[in-house]
Amino acid sequence: MGPQGPSLLLEQFGPLQGVRVLSTGSIVAEPVAAGMAAEMGAEVIHIERPGGGEDWRHAEFPIEAPDGEQVASSWVQDRRNTYYTTLDFSTPEGQEIFLNLIRRTDIWMESSKARTYDKWGLDDAVILEANPSIVICHVSGFGQDGDPEYVKRASYDFTAQAFGGMMNLAGNPDPDPPSRAVPWTADYITALFCLWSSLAAYIHAQRTGEGQVIDLAQYEAVHRILAGTMVAYHELGMVRERAGNKAGNAQPWDTFRAKDGWVVVAAIGPVVYSRVCQVLGLDPQDEKWISARREIESPQGIEFDAILRGWVEERTMDEVVTTMNDAQIGCSKIMNAQEMAENSHYQKRGVHVEWEDEQLGKTVKGVGIVPKFSKTPGKIWRGSVPVGHDNQLVYRDLLGLDSDALDSLSERGVI
Repeated sequence: MGPQGPSLLLEQFGPLQGVRVLSTGSIVAEPVAAGMAAEMGAEVIHIERPGGGEDWRHAEFPIEAPDGEQVASSWVQDRRNTYYTTLDFSTPEGQEIFLNLIRRTDIWMESSKARTYDKWGLDDAVILEANPSIVICHVSGFGQDGDPEYVKRASYDFTAQAFGGMMNLAGNPDPDPPSRAVPWTADYITALFCLWSSLAAYIHAQRTGEGQVIDLAQYEAVHRILAGTMVAYHELGMVRERAGNKAGNAQPWDTFRAKDGWVVVAAIGPVVYSRVCQVLGLDPQDEKWISARREIESPQGIEFDAILRGWVEERTMDEVVTTMNDAQIGCSKIMNAQEMAENSHYQKRGVHVEWEDEQLGKTVKGVGIVPKFSKTPGKIWRGSVPVGHDNQLVYRDLLGLDSDALDSLSERGVI
């Protein structure tokens, strides 16, 4: 790995081979970004606090390990291919170790409230002095600067969905409450922004030798994907509100109940709409049905919706899906975990794969590598590991610390 020192990976693979990522965030957003990089061949070193590590290890839908430890299903899924170390940033020795890692790193990703690392003497100027070509991505709820009252606020997935505007658009109209998107949608959106922006800055650093700092506010990542919501407000004075699953300006685009469950039917444009009319036995050239597509609250629009709902209710989900798709109309069951696991398309594309999880001591099965690369595919070389599993490997092989030094650091809680 050149000036970054020797690679810890035994096998180089994927489009990000040769890239080292240092990850010091927690919960979902930043660690998932680092984990996706690891699945594409980057060497990722993640740092937790000494002792118990992250609480998120044990969060939702836990699986019991042989030693009695409870390991969260999402941790098993998202924390693969990563070297796990521990470090106390508040100690001078911890800060020195961290800077030695920084000198050997291409991208540092972290998630915390603004200026958290400054109090340990690890501000951006210090980091860039140690490694002028490093990319730093700060992930926070409200950004590194702005209104001080907001910058200091705590943020989670839920708060980012609320403040970023997503929840105001999700769910049925009043008096029903707004709905959050699950699972942890704001966090996963932020993870994608974290990874692509870090790689964009890395490309720039490769061309110029110049590192830089990325300020990624979680609410802004959510806000960016609201399509034209803010243009509609600024240019038209429109404040979009919740409309359930309906598109709002054309139909059909909604959820529909069949005999045995729910489906979605989605038709964009007059051509596809005419196919829906034909399936329902309606004349697509009739002015009544032509106007019903756009005028969804008109008598004819309401009648069209009622006809379609009645047609769906008389059939099973499979019958509806087959008929609609045979007519080239967007339609799908609303799939649950069992249906996805048993679905022929998921199976033929190899979406769900098995890998060895070291914490659980067994083979597990979940979602594989997405997306698929033709020349440099990603891979899963190991699953999740216990707290501090790679302290010896990283601090000895990469930083050159001997066994006595590592034992001393461990005894004093530095690692």
